[in-house]
Amino acid sequence: MTRRIVRTGIQLALLSCIVLFLVFFLDNRYRVLPQSIHSHLPLHHEGLVITDITVQTCSTLNPLTKCKLNQDQWHQVGKDLYLGSGWRKAYVHITRKKEEELTDEDKVIIDVRTGKLDPAMGEKSQASDKWESRPCSIWLKRSAKRHASDSKQVITAVDVLFGADAAEPRLGWELVKPGALQLSGGEFKDPRLSIRRGPPHKTDKPPLRIRKDGKFKIMQVSDLHLSTGVGACRDPEPKDANGGHCEADPRTLDFVERVLDEEKPDFVVLSGDQVNGDTAPDAQSAMFKIAALLAEHKKPYAAIFGNHDDEGALSRGAQMSLYEQLPYSYSEAGSNMIEGVGNYYVEILAHGTKHSALTLYFLDTHSYSPDEAHYNGYDWLKPNQINWFKTTASGLKDAHSHYTHTHLNMAFIHIPLPEYTNKENDRVGQWLEGVTAPKFNSGFRDALVEQDVKAVSCGHDHANDYCSLSKNQGTGDPELWMCYAGGSGFGGYGGYGGYHRRLRVFEIDTNQARISTWKRLEYGDIGKRLDEQIIVDLGKVVPLQQQ
Repeated sequence: MTRRIVRTGIQLALLSCIVLFLVFFLDNRYRVLPQSIHSHLPLHHEGLVITDITVQTCSTLNPLTKCKLNQDQWHQVGKDLYLGSGWRKAYVHITRKKEEELTDEDKVIIDVRTGKLDPAMGEKSQASDKWESRPCSIWLKRSAKRHASDSKQVITAVDVLFGADAAEPRLGWELVKPGALQLSGGEFKDPRLSIRRGPPHKTDKPPLRIRKDGKFKIMQVSDLHLSTGVGACRDPEPKDANGGHCEADPRTLDFVERVLDEEKPDFVVLSGDQVNGDTAPDAQSAMFKIAALLAEHKKPYAAIFGNHDDEGALSRGAQMSLYEQLPYSYSEAGSNMIEGVGNYYVEILAHGTKHSALTLYFLDTHSYSPDEAHYNGYDWLKPNQINWFKTTASGLKDAHSHYTHTHLNMAFIHIPLPEYTNKENDRVGQWLEGVTAPKFNSGFRDALVEQDVKAVSCGHDHANDYCSLSKNQGTGDPELWMCYAGGSGFGGYGGYGGYHRRLRVFEIDTNQARISTWKRLEYGDIGKRLDEQIIVDLGKVVPLQQQ
């Protein structure tokens, strides 16, 4: 009896250990790591106001220094201002209090500035408008509660972004001016405070609709490879542009913005590797740059991940948590019962009706092979992802049948499918580098055809920009167009004989059940539509000879 009790106790202890392991150490594709997801997110709890801000500096060489202040009073914003670049560390700390608990003696922050000089010296201010100095050239304007005339102006959240080109896309947030925090010694990437005034702002995401003329334009931007800071150009073309001076991210974003202005898309797809992991120690600052540009132009968008996005400080789950909160973003994490982060779909409704005219599917193609011994290279779409796609698409068919025209389906991924490697397929565009598709074929191409998806488009291989026609192996009938976006970012490789960065545009004409596509270049024939072709017409895949 005693042995049985002991044995049962040991089994229960082992079971507890296994449960703890699953909760805390599983791969982030299942998103069971709430601490890792939120450790880098800003402190912006609703109902709290910020009463003070300071910076605590410490040294990894001196055990007597501490990076955290008294945790009963101060809350640390979890980003090292040096981004781990040396033996120094510095963290922004805040004090906060529930608004209803403020007394008449409490002071709240109503403005923040940065700079060596007292802001009062450069502005017309009353004698009562005094600025308080804090470390790293932070200046605070604080007011007693009874003097805070507009609660919407009170600072309620603080975050840190990095880079001279840092951008803030979140509603109600703003970067503190005029510039970066002042740190001593070491390498750092221009840390900047970002603040939110008032309560959190909700982001409205109204249904997306086909335009009155029956058309809908999608701009696919892939492999931006944005960095923390301006980034360094790789393989710029032409090399002597701007006198040979090239900053990667400004040039990349200028290109994207120019095409936004010229094409005026209704929707933008970010198809992976928005962030260049090894040059983005703060991935949030990198991804915010493209999000801010799209918000400025009021362009709805959806994002999926590539193999480089989560190689920095933020996991896929953490980045998607940010995307989900941003204005104009229709990105979703998807079910946590499915492998990957970002398996979801977006419906585009017909003009003037509640019925879907176009469904866009987005799936996470993961990163590197989990079985290098047998399938070296890159990962593949998993069975439960494919089952989710098939179940979802089948479940939507009844609702789609009520649309008076032909309903169309498209899909977007990052890593190409194995079928992209078939050189016998008819194709339009350039095949300049080896296709780095997964070595294991999990059958997603067949699932796409089965569910009546007419076109799929990917990124990943920067210098490939072709559309390839996949046919039925038995009959030879065209079944699916498989396209590349082409690489758009100067932070990623180019090469391959003077390859110019590019992106892809799809135009859907619901009156004709037609999908057309073309590419736009960063340099050269910048106003020209390159390799324009019709890939779907009257709801059917169009073979190459009919182009």
